[in-house]
Parts: sequence; C-alpha cells; structure tokens
Amino acid sequence: MRFVDADGRPGEAVTPPWFARLSGRPGHRAVPDVIDYAIAAGCFVAFTGPALVVPDLRIGSPLAVAGLGALAAAPLIVRRKWPVATLAAVAVVYVAATLTGVRFTPFVSNAGPNFAIAVFTVADRCGRRPSLIAAITAGVATWVVLPVGIHLHPGQDQDAVQLLAGIPAWIVGDTVRARRGYRQRLELEVRRRGAEQEGRARAEERLRLSRDVHDVVSHSLSTIAVRSGVARLLLDEQPDEARAALAAIETASRSALDELRQLLRQIRDPAAEDETAMPTLDDLPALVDRLRRSGLDLSYRQTGRLRPYSAAVELSAYRIAQEALTNVVKHAGTSHAEVEVAHGPSELTITVTDDGPGPARADDGPGPARASGEPGPAQPNPRSPGLGIVGMRERAALLGGQLTAEPRPGGGFAVVARLPAEERRR
Repeated sequence: MRFVDADGRPGEAVTPPWFARLSGRPGHRAVPDVIDYAIAAGCFVAFTGPALVVPDLRIGSPLAVAGLGALAAAPLIVRRKWPVATLAAVAVVYVAATLTGVRFTPFVSNAGPNFAIAVFTVADRCGRRPSLIAAITAGVATWVVLPVGIHLHPGQDQDAVQLLAGIPAWIVGDTVRARRGYRQRLELEVRRRGAEQEGRARAEERLRLSRDVHDVVSHSLSTIAVRSGVARLLLDEQPDEARAALAAIETASRSALDELRQLLRQIRDPAAEDETAMPTLDDLPALVDRLRRSGLDLSYRQTGRLRPYSAAVELSAYRIAQEALTNVVKHAGTSHAEVEVAHGPSELTITVTDDGPGPARADDGPGPARASGEPGPAQPNPRSPGLGIVGMRERAALLGGQLTAEPRPGGGFAVVARLPAEERRR
C-alpha cells in the first residue's frame, strides 16, 4: 500500500503484516494464487500426510483418510472468492469425519488449521455480523455432532477443538478487516486532503496572477488614458507638452508589456517563477519617476532602517503602492500625492496619500485628472466598484498584515498598508 502525503506527493510504501497478506492485499483480485494453493497443499501434507504414512496415526481406511483430508483442504483454494462456502464445506467435512469415525489427522477430532483458516477468511472478507453468524453456525455444528460421534464410536476420543480454534481465528480475521478498512479510509482521506490542498494552491495562484494582471493593466492603462487626453488637448497649442505626454504613454506601454510578459512566463512555466524578475521595493523610485514625468506632483520618502524582506513582502508592497497611485491618477482629482515607506522593527508600512476632492471611495466614481498643470480630460461615466482596494486588502491579508483605505479628515484619501517584516529567505 502506498500513502499520499498532505502535499500530494506519494509517501513511503507500507507493507501489510503477514496475517493481512494471507487474506489478500487491499484491491487484490479474489481468485486463487500461489498462496492459496500453498496453504491448501500445506494443510494436507503436514496434517493428513503423517496419517497416511503411519497407520497407527489414522482411524479408517487410507482411501477414506485421503479423501476426507483432501476435501478438508481443497476448499481453501477458493477461500477468498467464496469464503462462506469454503467455511461451510470445511465444516461439513469435519461433521462427516465425526459421524463416520474417520481420523484424517494424527490428533483428536482431526485437529488442524483448516477450520481456523476458513473462519479467519470469513471474518476478513465479510462484514462483522454475517461473519460472526457463519463462524458460530459452523463451530456449533462441529460441536453438536460430538455426542452423536461418541455414541456411534465409543472407543474414539472427541473434543470441541474446532469450536475453540474458531474463536481466536474470527477475532484475528475481524481485526485484520477492520484495520484494512481503517487504512483504506485513511488513504482516501489523505488523498482527499491532498487534492483539496492542491486545488487551494491553484486557486490562490490564479488569484495572485489575477491581481498582478489587474495591477499592471489598471496602472498602465490609466496612465495612458490620462496622458493621451492631455496630448489630444495640447497637440495644437503646446506641442512640446503633447510630445512629453506621448513619451509618457510610450514608457507606460513598454513597462506594461514587460510585466505582462513576465506574468505569461509564470503561467506557462510555474517552475521558472523564481527566475523571473518581479517588482520589488527598489523599483518604487522608478515608478514614482514615471508618474512624475506624466505630470503628477508626487513626493517620495523612506524612513527607518532599510532591511531585506521576503520576495512576497516586497512584491506586495510594490503592487499596493502601484494600485494606490493608480487610484490617485484615476479618481483623486488632484495633481499632488505622497508616498512614504516606513521600515519599522516588526513591520513595513506603505502610505499613499493625496489631497484631492475625489469620491469617498478611491476605487469608485468619476473624477477629473490633472497633469502638467493643465486640466485633464474628464473621467468617463461613474463606474461600479473595482477590484483595486479589494486586491490590496487581499495582498496584505495573505501576508498576515492589514490595509486601511479611507478619506482623510482634512480632505483627500489615504491608503495605509502594514506588512509583517519577514526576513528575505536565503
């Protein structure tokens, strides 16, 4: 039997005990194999053979001894396919031997393992209640005929050895059946949990890629939309400003294409994720410079002692700042914003604020954008709530952090993300 670990990988093979292998491994076909033939032959040779060779050890003619000995052993060949029928056949042979006075083994009441093996197989292959009924019926049958056998053959000893042998055989067989059922249920549960964990991992990966695509596309398209509107309005009167706006559009487009190519490489080859350069805190100044060139009055500062962070923390910090600044461009209705990165002893704090009169929800509603000191084009019709703030909160929550996004008391909007300061893994 092979188990599956919680992470979905196959675990170490577990070898069933010898008594479990005698009944057949889980899933083993219920047909005779070399073990069944060996058991049947062994019972005949080891217990009936001496009675045939030594006349003093048998009672009855050699033909009767050989016949009943073979009939008591032969059913064991098909014990796994027809366990109840096998037990019934063996019990009938012992009853017939008692009534006819034939001793086909050297022991009293034809003591041997045949009856115990049949009881064991019934307890292992059948349910507890039917196997118990079959075992009791067969054992009582061999015991009930004892007085009749003693009356018919008064000089021959008889005892209830078959009934006594059937009790421990049934207990062992039922234990093996229960243990095998437990092992099978445990294996199924481990597989189910492994499949659930794999499904959750895939869902989380899809969600992560969805957030990344949203952040990249939303930020870049917002910049392109704002700057293209500026270029259209200033093309005739201020061609220099229009050219600067077109240059900003080109830069934003190339940056978006590069990041989308990285995401597509991750989708095609997840194993190469570690080799793909993802945005980090070191890329924030470049993001700020691009937005400054597009006309946003943006200030940037860092406080505290700079320290290394895990790749997940740095990526989430960059994406949160990127999405918050995208919302400033789209909805704040201002040309001034501030970005602060605070390196604390136990957490990394990203704060993005603006002083615009934008809507109460930074990810909802229209708002004019300003660039290059000129009125920007009005935003389209009011739109439904987007995924920006939801995605930022999810990013923070996945790392054990928290994010607040709410209007400031004095006007404007503030996004504050607090992420645990997890050290970069070496």
